[in-house]
Amino acid sequence: MESSVLVLNQNYEPLNVCNARRAIVLLDRGKAEVLEHGLGVIRTTSLSMPLPSVIRLVYLIRRPRPQMKLTRRDIFARDNYSCQYCGIKTRDLTIDHVIPRHRGGKHVWENLVSACKACNHRKGNRTPEEARMTLLRQPHKPKGSAYYVFYQYLQNQYEWQKFIPEWEMAGS
Repeated sequence: MESSVLVLNQNYEPLNVCNARRAIVLLDRGKAEVLEHGLGVIRTTSLSMPLPSVIRLVYLIRRPRPQMKLTRRDIFARDNYSCQYCGIKTRDLTIDHVIPRHRGGKHVWENLVSACKACNHRKGNRTPEEARMTLLRQPHKPKGSAYYVFYQYLQNQYEWQKFIPEWEMAGS
């Protein structure tokens, strides 16, 4: 009953993830339908049914688009795990403020980039121009998407991947 279930809106847009118990309540009350079954079976005294993996609500929920949280991992993912100064691709990265904080630089998407330790040390508390370094790409705030909201589940829930349109683009 603790397995994860992907909940889709009536228009098949991914909404959230709930546990199997909540999904069964939604199914039992006629508020959702099963699109994909997972591994396992739910047994009661009177019936046995396959465990749901993906359900779709029968009514439309209006909600704002998900916003990207500003985290180290998401900055590294946006920059494709590569240093934005020298281009080296590595998992051993640091976060660099393009305009240093002590010079008025903010801690926002547009001022943060991934940098290898050598480039971050070389740049120090200077701007890229002062350090004679150039950015390979200007930092930007990525659009919130279903992939970023649900990517932690996608490796283990193969049947969900076809409902997350950005999976093919981000996974490659």
